[in-house]
Amino acid sequence: MDVSEQQLIKGCLEGIPVFHQMLYKRYASKMLIVCMRYSNSREEAEDILQEGFITVFEKMYQFRMQGSFEGWVRRIMVNKSLEHLRKESKIYPIQPIDNIEDKFVSPEYVLSTIEAKELLKMIQELPPAYKMVFNMYVFDGMTHKEIAAALGIAEGTSKSNLSDARKVLKKKIRRNILMEEKIIYYEQSGARE
Repeated sequence: MDVSEQQLIKGCLEGIPVFHQMLYKRYASKMLIVCMRYSNSREEAEDILQEGFITVFEKMYQFRMQGSFEGWVRRIMVNKSLEHLRKESKIYPIQPIDNIEDKFVSPEYVLSTIEAKELLKMIQELPPAYKMVFNMYVFDGMTHKEIAAALGIAEGTSKSNLSDARKVLKKKIRRNILMEEKIIYYEQSGARE
């Protein structure tokens, strides 16, 4: 049954369970990806997703049918993820970034070499403060001013955390690419480690 977004929202507001299920099925996979960017594991992301959808259904009456409903749901998921991170850990940077080379690697090369799952895993491994700022800036399109307000930090701290997150990711990507090239070399040469 193909139902429009407005019909889904109306059905949910009227409390019809089949519309709740349809809305969940329509957005769950996209929103799980959002939650996974902020979490440390799939299980944690699924918990955040469930909490987020509870909030979506409880607060749906607040959606004014202006703008993107998917964007509204995404914002709830991001807020739930941030709320979860605040409860679970300190958001201060904890990983030293000394001795990180700043050698350029083209985005095209990275995308052709690294799978999306590997990149997501690298992002998930970032220290909490770096991960939050990186996700909010890169994926959610927030400004440093908005990030600072959302996290209760200085705008300069947001900029610094983003810069540090990028350096850490560059180092992880470089390491990953070198490992891939080493594996390819050994496979082609028939050499063994």
